[in-house]
Amino acid sequence: MKKLTLKQAAEDCHGTLAPEQAEAVVTGVQIDSRRVKPGDLFIAIKGEKVDGHDFIDMAAGLGASAALVERPVRASIPTILVPDTVRAYGDLAAARRERMGITVIGITGSVGKTTTKEMTACMLEHTYHTARTEGNHNNNIGLPMTILDMPDDTETAVLELGMNHFGEMARLTSIAKPDIAVITNIGTMHIEHLGSREGILQAKLEIFRGVPENGVGVFNGDEPLLWNVRADGGHKKYYYGIENHACDVLATDIQELDDGMRFVVSGFGHRFELFVPVLGRHTVYNTLAAVTAALLLKVPPETIQAQISSFHNTGMRQKIYERDGFTIIEDCYNAGPESTEAALEILAGFRSRTNGRCIAVLGDMLELGNRSAAEHYRIGRIAAEKADVLMAYGPNAPRVIGGAITGGMNDRCAKAYDDQKKLAEALSRIARPGDAILVKGSRGMHMERVLDLFEKEDTKAEV
Repeated sequence: MKKLTLKQAAEDCHGTLAPEQAEAVVTGVQIDSRRVKPGDLFIAIKGEKVDGHDFIDMAAGLGASAALVERPVRASIPTILVPDTVRAYGDLAAARRERMGITVIGITGSVGKTTTKEMTACMLEHTYHTARTEGNHNNNIGLPMTILDMPDDTETAVLELGMNHFGEMARLTSIAKPDIAVITNIGTMHIEHLGSREGILQAKLEIFRGVPENGVGVFNGDEPLLWNVRADGGHKKYYYGIENHACDVLATDIQELDDGMRFVVSGFGHRFELFVPVLGRHTVYNTLAAVTAALLLKVPPETIQAQISSFHNTGMRQKIYERDGFTIIEDCYNAGPESTEAALEILAGFRSRTNGRCIAVLGDMLELGNRSAAEHYRIGRIAAEKADVLMAYGPNAPRVIGGAITGGMNDRCAKAYDDQKKLAEALSRIARPGDAILVKGSRGMHMERVLDLFEKEDTKAEV
């Protein structure tokens, strides 16, 4: 980031600074004392386990120019005093976003926001100097980090905005101030905190509180809750979809191939074919959201085609690979009813591509509140149609298995587990070369550990 005087930094975050320290300069911002570089402003954040105020001396020793604090401290470097360092961190980011004069695309939704973020950045980066949210840094700590770390030559920023309580989106959008606000869908993730899908809708719509008057929304037009707000508020809204032909951007002629999705996009006077190397109908929706944003920013269709044809997803999101004769569908980043149903659909597609069975290894879906029992049971019934073998892990595993058996799955093919090691050992015994194996669960279930244990067990068996 460009140099900033402490006076300007204090004004940006509404802090108090000793007058004699006003002209000191910072050249970066850091919340981790171990990563401080000379010239950084160190943000002392008090967490559940550690308090950043205890590490100011360490930061100073590494060359920090100053520290942002929420209580008076003795320090060898200047300090800016604020009531809340987390909020001040966001204020610093909001000020930088305004000074940079960039175009911001803010993306939220119950499912698919990270993939949509990655796809949007992929489509834009050939035309613009593009920054994006790294990983899942989409909260009141991660969003400021992303903005403050952006290169000075950034022209567009694709920012993921996550929330699970009312008011959180309003704060994030006040920092990001997106010119284009994307809502991918309204599912049941976080319904425990927001009460209903209508409550989730209202929480997501808080994104418009930070959108400037000339900003726009990009919404999934096949989602009735989003379609029904098309005339609400003062912001223009553009819709994308598959089923709703009144949408501004539409996908037709959809084909699911062995290695991805092919379809035709029509919208804003353009008509062109796309191939995306990711499986599943939900991929089409994520792509359409990104295409709509890209077209609004005048990215040529031929650039969109070229960029998305080599797209690779991040982290543990629907990573499909072959290992020792197995097809592994690693989708361990997170899970809700909608994304789990989509993943099971992808698993079922391998029945026509392999000589083996389809094995679903499912961890609990969290934050579903009083809908948890019903949703786990429903997913079990769906799994009975899509999988040949079902292995469930977590407190809700018996409900998943109950749903599967009620749905027609033989009880010898469906089992609940409360221990990941035992699950992995059982999977190693059951799985045979040629099988397709889906591993999915909420982030808190750490289903990637099951996959890691299974691969180690499988290697051991070969030896």
